Amino acid sequence: MSSATADRLLAPIGTAGKLFAFGLDVGRSLFKRPFQTREFLQQAWFIASVTIMPTALVAIPFGAVIALQVGGLIKQFGAQSFTGSASVLAVVREAGPIATSLLIAGAGGSAIAADLGARKIREELDAMMVLGIDPIQRLVVPRVLACMLVAFFLNGLVSVVGVCGGYFFNVVLQDGTPGAYLASFTALAQLPDLYQGMAKAIVFGLIAAIVASYKGMNAGGGPKGVGDAVNESVVITFMLLFVVNFVMSALYFQLVPPKTG
Repeated sequence: MSSATADRLLAPIGTAGKLFAFGLDVGRSLFKRPFQTREFLQQAWFIASVTIMPTALVAIPFGAVIALQVGGLIKQFGAQSFTGSASVLAVVREAGPIATSLLIAGAGGSAIAADLGARKIREELDAMMVLGIDPIQRLVVPRVLACMLVAFFLNGLVSVVGVCGGYFFNVVLQDGTPGAYLASFTALAQLPDLYQGMAKAIVFGLIAAIVASYKGMNAGGGPKGVGDAVNESVVITFMLLFVVNFVMSALYFQLVPPKTG
């Protein structure tokens, strides 16, 4: 095996190590002062403004598809009274955090990568380091915290809109009973399910922001390099999100016993 081939094969491992080290640097910088409150508020408002409407629109078909699929499946078993509970579980546990994370990574993460990448090729980050300013503390930490905060609230929005959409389609298209749909919420669902969904959203927002910041701060090659960094950040984030989602779901099922009807 030639050295060039070996380098190509080992490149993903090196990138993963550098990304992990970057995440540790961000974690250490979280506790440094002064905290960039203004930057944090500006980034939180920007990320919310570019994601809130797409998230609400995506949540409606999410809830509708889940209600139609779950309702049709449960109807075959003659358990229509559990349609509402099953739909709520699917939205709160999986659909809400996943939809939130995809939009945070696709809209907010790409904007973060593009912004930091542009600063990198204009040598603004190098100038900050020359002046003794830590770019991670000054630019990355506020963006990471803003993504986590917005993801937390967007997940609640997706859950509410998804459940309402599922209710509408179940009652209108599947001839479900409104009272039965609402009364079955507590049959299978429990409070830890909501906690899990919120925890997933926060972790997914953290991952999306760290990956986007890392790719943006390591962009090179002019404007084309910035575009490549944005694309790579979105792809890497999507891959990590699905892996982390599987791990968190598996741990949840091991630690929290399911509620029986």
